[in-house]
Amino acid sequence: MLDFESATESDFWMDEILGFNNLTLAILLAVVVIALSTRFLTMWLAPKLLKKIITSDSIENKAVKDSDKALGNAAGAGVSFFIFAEMVDATSVATSSIMMPQIMMNLVPGALQLIISICLIMWAFRLIEIVQDIVELLDDDEELDGTEKTLISAIQSVLRFVIIFVGGVFIADSFGFNLTSLIAGLGISGIALALAAKDTISNFFGATTVLLDKPFRVGDWIVVGSSEGEVIQINLRTTLIRTSLDTVITMPNANLVNSPVENYGLRRWRRWQTQLHMDINSDPAAVDKFCDAVMKFISDNEFTTKEDSSWCRVNMISPTSIDLSVNLYWAVSGSVQERQEREKLILEIMRLAKKNSLQFYDGRVRQQR
Repeated sequence: MLDFESATESDFWMDEILGFNNLTLAILLAVVVIALSTRFLTMWLAPKLLKKIITSDSIENKAVKDSDKALGNAAGAGVSFFIFAEMVDATSVATSSIMMPQIMMNLVPGALQLIISICLIMWAFRLIEIVQDIVELLDDDEELDGTEKTLISAIQSVLRFVIIFVGGVFIADSFGFNLTSLIAGLGISGIALALAAKDTISNFFGATTVLLDKPFRVGDWIVVGSSEGEVIQINLRTTLIRTSLDTVITMPNANLVNSPVENYGLRRWRRWQTQLHMDINSDPAAVDKFCDAVMKFISDNEFTTKEDSSWCRVNMISPTSIDLSVNLYWAVSGSVQERQEREKLILEIMRLAKKNSLQFYDGRVRQQR
């Protein structure tokens, strides 16, 4: 506790003015000077400290330049609150030289706490915008897709709720409300609200899990239970999936957490198999040459992988055809590129067949006797 008991009752400092003595007024003036000095010192020092930690210009502007006044006001009010609380405690001592009206001792601490709460809330709200900059820094492709935008929105929504809730508690305390009763009441109301909105809460936390764990992204083709399609949008409550029939499935996010999700978009490679049915009268040497040519085209293709596990070989023979089995693995980024490369391969197979004078067997055409 600060020592406010050293003045003698007979000197100038004990003269009373409007319920104050000169000593108290001098101390209050000193408190104002200290508060203003703390404010300007915080506004000057905070940017210098944060600049050593933050490397992004965008984050620095929002975390420092856009919020230094609110942080400085909170620091100044905080110092004033601490000193004034010490002064109020000193008035309860019989030998104390501090003198001030009771109404001031009742109102000023709450007013200072209100200022601190409001300034910190303003500072915290300005920092919410940093979430987008942080996600952009962590993003590999430097371009925000739908999933990342939804993640930013979800985190910002949660932060706003937390700031409003915590700030509201401190503001209520500054007005003299009983926090124990208030929190107990909020707890009971919160339980009732949670029971009434448990599905919405489950979907919200499901969205948070999906956005943080990233089992899939917008544009991925996924299978969830009996539903299959392309993810077109991830919202806080639902995820929209466009099926192969061009319909849209609205999937609650809670289902995505509780059900296995098969993601075709995360494939490291895409396997493709087919059968080539050659005419039974084909020259075996030509067929062997044809298989080697197909394999060479596959191995030389920059969009294929797992060469040791790829093949084009005779698989079976029947009274009407020689059956060739083709197996390869595409190393492509999406289904569009896969279709393009598969088309090139099929057309190359047709050219190689003609080059080697080979005919494909067609069961619809009767064999000439």
